[in-house]
Amino acid sequence: MKKHYDVIVAGAGIVGLSSALKLHGKKPGLKLLIIEKENGVSKHQTGNNSGVIHSGIYYKPGSLKAVNCTRGYRMLLDFCDANEIQYDICGKLIVATNEQEIPALMNLYERGEENGLKGLKIIETGKLKDFEPNVSGVKAIHVPQTGIIDYKIVSEKIHELLTRKGAEFIFNERIDYINEKTDSVEIGTNKEFYDAKLLLTCCGLQSDRIARLNNKNLGLRIIPFRGEYYKIKKDKSSLVRNLIYPVPDPQFPFLGVHYTRKMNGEIEAGPNAVFAFGRECYGKFDINPKDLAESLVWKGFLSVAGRFWKTGLMEFYRSFSKPAFTRALQKLTPCITEHDLEPGGAGIRAQACGRDGKLIDDFLFVENKRVLHVCNAPSPAATSYFSIGETIATKLLS
Repeated sequence: MKKHYDVIVAGAGIVGLSSALKLHGKKPGLKLLIIEKENGVSKHQTGNNSGVIHSGIYYKPGSLKAVNCTRGYRMLLDFCDANEIQYDICGKLIVATNEQEIPALMNLYERGEENGLKGLKIIETGKLKDFEPNVSGVKAIHVPQTGIIDYKIVSEKIHELLTRKGAEFIFNERIDYINEKTDSVEIGTNKEFYDAKLLLTCCGLQSDRIARLNNKNLGLRIIPFRGEYYKIKKDKSSLVRNLIYPVPDPQFPFLGVHYTRKMNGEIEAGPNAVFAFGRECYGKFDINPKDLAESLVWKGFLSVAGRFWKTGLMEFYRSFSKPAFTRALQKLTPCITEHDLEPGGAGIRAQACGRDGKLIDDFLFVENKRVLHVCNAPSPAATSYFSIGETIATKLLS
């Protein structure tokens, strides 16, 4: 016998969890089910990210990224304060390592001001070491709003609150069937069938596949990129105080190799951005043939590979060459050596790619009458999760 719900949420990453909490907040009596294919919450992108609370300086003013990041930033801190979750607003430096990067750096400064960031400071060469004694550069921006947090702890708290409010969770079930009817949606998993008035899918690395269950001609695919990290050894952790970032390449939707202090005191160095041979392939030699084939035959990916093949080869080279990875870090901190680094973790970024070869850089929703798919939720989705959840809840219940 099928179970009936008001809303089913597919995916228990931080966007799905926060959306469920906002839905329950708007309608406290809502009969709510969260279905997750893994055995717990936040097992992929949320659980493997760098733990940065982003300020919003990078994002085009007026974009969904910019709006949700600046609004979500405050909502995140308020939630953490109310629930006694630790975080640290430690600030960061974005560093131009040569004169050619200064125009892009100043463009970031202007974006930050347009996005409402207060207290941004241009730091000249002679003052850089007041912030980071081992950094090297010609100019930098100090961003005081940037912080660090453990998003796994945030996710676990939301899971606890939802359970306390009566929401149901089902783990280890994968959605593989969606039938949108006039007055309901039928959802089939590998184990069971369910009915709901509304369906929300927040499936990250699998988001396009889930969306295609009821949108056959979906014009995008998720292309997985693996980000690999090193850690600075404990006896060398004083080399970096907080967060140090390079000026990003405006043509490529990644921030470049950087330093991040973690809540546990570790200093992470990375990530690179390597095309992954599977959507959940965290190891260098992991391959999922189905995922790989799907990426390689997608016209949009072939277009991206044709444009960025040199960049891609360099990322692969750095993946297998510790000296090359170290040289990238030495642009920011010349004193770092190979011996100061030890292997860290890895994460997979779900990068949406259009059929035309454009890497989709903003949040993207695909809306049907009774189904809303979150098809792209790139960084700063973790920082923005409550703002995105508020937007989603409003869309679904309006």
